[in-house]
Amino acid sequence: MNKTIGTPEGTKDRLFSECGAFRRVEQSVLKVFRCQGYCEMTTPNVEYYDLISAAGHPMAQESMLKIIDRTGKILVMRPDCTVAMGRVAATKLTGLPLPLRLYYNQMVYRSDDVNTGARSEIDQCGVELIGSSGIRADLEVISLAIASLDACGLRDYHIEIGHAGYFDALLDALHLNDSFREQLKELVEAKAFTAFASCLKPFAGEPAAEALLQLPRLFGGPEVLETALCPNESAAEVLAYLKNLYQVLKDAGLSSRVQFDLGLIHTIEYYTGMVFRGYSEGAASNVLSGGRYDKLIGKFGQDVPATGFALDVEAVASCLPQPEHLPPETVVWYDLQSLGPAMEIVKTYPEGTAMLSCAESAEDAQKEAIGLGASRLVLVCNGEKREVSL
Repeated sequence: MNKTIGTPEGTKDRLFSECGAFRRVEQSVLKVFRCQGYCEMTTPNVEYYDLISAAGHPMAQESMLKIIDRTGKILVMRPDCTVAMGRVAATKLTGLPLPLRLYYNQMVYRSDDVNTGARSEIDQCGVELIGSSGIRADLEVISLAIASLDACGLRDYHIEIGHAGYFDALLDALHLNDSFREQLKELVEAKAFTAFASCLKPFAGEPAAEALLQLPRLFGGPEVLETALCPNESAAEVLAYLKNLYQVLKDAGLSSRVQFDLGLIHTIEYYTGMVFRGYSEGAASNVLSGGRYDKLIGKFGQDVPATGFALDVEAVASCLPQPEHLPPETVVWYDLQSLGPAMEIVKTYPEGTAMLSCAESAEDAQKEAIGLGASRLVLVCNGEKREVSL
């Protein structure tokens, strides 16, 4: 029988120093979350497909990994942490005072087209700030995102901020049907602006259409908020909100990390307000993503606003110098009456620099230590310790 030896498409083995870089990112980010008063939650690796459907299909069903349980119900491998956290908040945390500050460190699972190089397993560290709708909540998650990337050791990165309400205000002004709106949203998300412009030709001369055609150029510093067109009051309110947001971030000394992209449209449908993504030199795609989703949790029975973000641990780790995988400095061999003392001796050395020997004799232990690249062999016989330089 032929056997496939390898990993499924979109997955990978993570080895040695790569694991070290990965864990350092996790630990750094989670420490920032805890210091800001966020509490950890975990959710199952699987959710009912009906739950994702109830959330308004935040992503295409083709991108979800599905399985069938023994009763015949369709399950999906957790495709999104925000939906799962919203389910818990609406069903199990209703007695707690708002706002809730929750964080997670979990894997999400997604299925993209074959041969795209996209990952099927994505490790995320993220936060959800549930129960607050004001500008302070948006400022908190943006500043927390910046603090998280700083804590990881990233230097050349920035946060791009947009707002779902600006795009929606322009579409509302054109009185488009839902299918056409969705088509335009997908084209903007894909940065397919030539096709986007072709779709808008029937609306030539309309102020909202002219504003939509500006979208490819509306990215950069705060000046884009001044050049963006305002064909209606809703669009003007969004731009005023973003200007206010930027001024507070500037006063806090964070403006150097902030840019704007009014064409930032998330394919995940539950975002309703301010949205943002983080980009870093060395990463193939964004390293974090988030925004406001005020209607999602209401679909599970508790109508509360919320905002948050998820950080892609592997994407961040790929931007950082990989630590060198060093050989052990010390190997400890023991006779069979000295296991306890030998284990205590290993504990006296810095973490990861010493290990026990599995050799049957002291002579073989010396060969083993030399083969491993160690500089010291410690022999423990009858509870007594003796060092041998290699």
